[in-house]
Amino acid sequence: MLDLKNYKIILGSNSPRRKEILTSMGISFSINAANIDEKVPKDISAYNYAEFLAIQKCDYLRPNLKTNEILITADTTVLIDNQILNKPNNIIEAGIMLKKISSNSHSVITGVCISSTNKKITFTCETEVKFKKLSNQEIEFYINKYQPLDKAGSYGIQEWIGLIGVEEIKGSYTNVVGLPSSKLYNELNKFI
Repeated sequence: MLDLKNYKIILGSNSPRRKEILTSMGISFSINAANIDEKVPKDISAYNYAEFLAIQKCDYLRPNLKTNEILITADTTVLIDNQILNKPNNIIEAGIMLKKISSNSHSVITGVCISSTNKKITFTCETEVKFKKLSNQEIEFYINKYQPLDKAGSYGIQEWIGLIGVEEIKGSYTNVVGLPSSKLYNELNKFI
């Protein structure tokens, strides 16, 4: 069991899915989201993209930490054929992304940074997800009924499209939702 009674946990994210995961883990926390311009140098590999952004968010928020506070920042990307699928800008992009992951496997990569005033650790978690062939009607229904615009790769695995479309998953399910809970638990335990 995590003994966090001497610490105040701060989640550097407004993601409702990350909030839900931490809450389900029994972790009390406050929110201080990093509203930064997410710029990544061209020489960063697609695999390291999410971790780079998690560190960038940490570096933005960390100067305001107090000695008993632990900050958790994260970023999630979807990677298919070495191409990053971030959050779509509109429903047309969402449809293109969903067609791309249809009948295909892709990686969901979450980079996490845990920091205090005197130390910082980072890690990356990768999960492979395989989708069945999605019909145009299924894609259209999902886009119209749910909110794909706030999700990397245009989908939430915990939503309708994940329930009817995911054929196979290798790795952490919660990583695909937005935060690898088991790995985070273990890393927090080592951190404190």
